[in-house]
Amino acid sequence: MDRALKNAVRAIFAPIVHYLIRRGITYPAVTEMLKEVYIRAAEQSDSAEQETLSDSRVSLLTGIHRKDVKRLRTPVHAGGRGQILRPGANLAARTVAAWVSTPRFLDRNGQPLELPRRSTSRRPSFETLVQGIRADVRAGVILEDLVRVGVATVEDGHVRLLKHAYVSALPEDKLAYLGTNVGDHLRSALHNIDGSGVPFLERAVYYDAIADQELEAARPALTQLAETFLRDANQRLMPLSEAAPAGPFPGSRRMRFGVYYYEEPTPTGARARSPDPDHHE
Repeated sequence: MDRALKNAVRAIFAPIVHYLIRRGITYPAVTEMLKEVYIRAAEQSDSAEQETLSDSRVSLLTGIHRKDVKRLRTPVHAGGRGQILRPGANLAARTVAAWVSTPRFLDRNGQPLELPRRSTSRRPSFETLVQGIRADVRAGVILEDLVRVGVATVEDGHVRLLKHAYVSALPEDKLAYLGTNVGDHLRSALHNIDGSGVPFLERAVYYDAIADQELEAARPALTQLAETFLRDANQRLMPLSEAAPAGPFPGSRRMRFGVYYYEEPTPTGARARSPDPDHHE
């Protein structure tokens, strides 16, 4: 492994390891889990497309002892994709996305309407909103989830959206988004490093030293920029999703388009870098 790759891997692993230590998850537990990840990656490799890989072949590709490969292959298959967003959260997130992006559910200023739970006329309602996303559960079940995580509230038979995105405080939801969001961010960056195909958008604006009070004042505007950006992207993509057949179909692709923000005190003695808004990480 060359030095540049080692440095990149260390930078990726460092925050994860700090978090695992705080959670009491030790190195041996992580190595066992990493073996499973290596086995699944080997089974999904180019060579696996041509043949069913034997335990010996997986051992050769991964460097994991053949006995461990045999022991772990069944749990890996049974475990499926691992941490994924629970179905209820996925439907609730789709409901919020439709609410903030579909013109009939917005007021003149583009803000989400307060919706009656049900409507006997053609007026928009929470029930018709859920019907539009082709959910296979009752609208009341989704509403219960939105209220439980603090995204919506119900007053006098009307539903009001409190947040313009499905931001759940439930630990299982946060961990699922950690895996999916960070995982796809890494896939985007690694695709660009490989140099195969058209590069994905993967950029960040960064500065090494801004005064605390100045950053405190700028942060709300940055948050608003991100929310506007995501809403505009969602309004562009929602009609494409609604026009497509339900579920995966030949020629379909999944995608993820996001933003993130992070800050911490500048390390003492750190040498300032020239800001580069178009830097590819």
